Amino acid sequence: MADNDYDPAGSTQMFRAFVDETPAPQAPGSVNTYGASGSRTGKVAAIAVAVLVVVGAVIWLAVK
Repeated sequence: MADNDYDPAGSTQMFRAFVDETPAPQAPGSVNTYGASGSRTGKVAAIAVAVLVVVGAVIWLAVK
């Protein structure tokens, strides 16, 4: 049995309306947080430095 209330194009139309929406304009001087990776890059660098310090300490203790 076919469901007469089902609109197969309805979900496609809703998806296209969602995708075609333009983001709201931002006020001048506001910070755009979408896609910001500055803080992530800082965290990765800090973790890398910490790992190097720990590895260096282990090697120094092993040689000593």
